[in-house]
Amino acid sequence: MALIITETRDAVGTIVMNHLARRNALSEALIGEITTALGAFREQAMRAIVLRAPAGCKVWSAGHDVSELPTGGRDPLGWSDPLRVLIRAIQEYPAPVLALIEGGVWGGACEVAMACDILVATPDATFAITPAKLGVPYNLGGLLTVLNMIPLPVAKEMLFTAQPIPVAQALNLGVVNYTRPADEIESFVYSLAERIVANSPLSIAVMKEELRLLSSARSVTPELFERIQGLRREVYDSHDYQEGLAAFAEKRKPRFLGR
Repeated sequence: MALIITETRDAVGTIVMNHLARRNALSEALIGEITTALGAFREQAMRAIVLRAPAGCKVWSAGHDVSELPTGGRDPLGWSDPLRVLIRAIQEYPAPVLALIEGGVWGGACEVAMACDILVATPDATFAITPAKLGVPYNLGGLLTVLNMIPLPVAKEMLFTAQPIPVAQALNLGVVNYTRPADEIESFVYSLAERIVANSPLSIAVMKEELRLLSSARSVTPELFERIQGLRREVYDSHDYQEGLAAFAEKRKPRFLGR
């Protein structure tokens, strides 16, 4: 059974994440289908993409599929991790990707949403970045995606508390472009997409790539990179990382010891 539904209409491609049994957890299988769809839309020269869950969903996506995280001894969020592949596919798609968001956006799904170019959400949407609940150290690319969207003090609060922020706060911070009621959001998002499609696709593609390159232009020395990777290895080689995964699997509160 397909984990997504795709549609095309007037140069607008739609990807509906439809793995409701797992609350659209970003598994390798689901991500594979999304990236394949993006590749097909690129070949069809779709000029705007809408990424969404089915109408009325309580959870847009539950984030990284925790059951697929490595049990230890390996970076859980390396270059080839499916989540990293999906983020790059969205950021490098040569046309705007619009996120139509209803319900909760958890963990790695926050980064997926923030990798999109325009976000429109319903009033019940919330955003929570939750690696600290699992003992997972976020990687540099993921943090950069977050910092390009959220002021540093707010990013610290979200990362350190792992608590959700309401859509009103996300709108105030500029993370979300618009909020619309559930019965209006679809028509609003597609009207935005139609306005994009009416403009020059070459101009938009170049500007999107320019913005991507400029926003990622941070100087990182080899020494700094190795230092950060060393810090991250301490975490994913730790007792707390194993405890976080075990607690999630056993549906209990983790008992972190700081070692």
